[in-house]
Amino acid sequence: MSDMAGEEVRLSIPARPQLLRVARLTAAGLAGRLGFSFDEIEDVKIAVDELCFAVVGSKGRPGTVELRYVLGTAWLEIEGRGPDQDGAADVAPSELSRQILDAVVDEHELERRGDQVHFRLLKRRGEN
Repeated sequence: MSDMAGEEVRLSIPARPQLLRVARLTAAGLAGRLGFSFDEIEDVKIAVDELCFAVVGSKGRPGTVELRYVLGTAWLEIEGRGPDQDGAADVAPSELSRQILDAVVDEHELERRGDQVHFRLLKRRGEN
């Protein structure tokens, strides 16, 4: 449906919760270009917000959040990484956050790798 399939967009933003809107808007714009429905676009925005917030927290962190948006013919994959959460033992999303992510995207993960927290989500476009 889109001439953007196979493209990749990268975004780097300061690890501040006030700037997560930029990540959401980028995801929404790309999902719209891929022909996602309004509800699917909202789902992507919710998922990006949940996972980015897990990285930056309510007060932000030093450093940046790096996002990579990969566009398929009927899917959008978003990978991100950012500064470690102060060495917290577990970076898994809360139970509520996990339920939200399970409801809005097809796949998601959040894990620590070295001194960074990484996440990934995949949203497939439904048949309209």
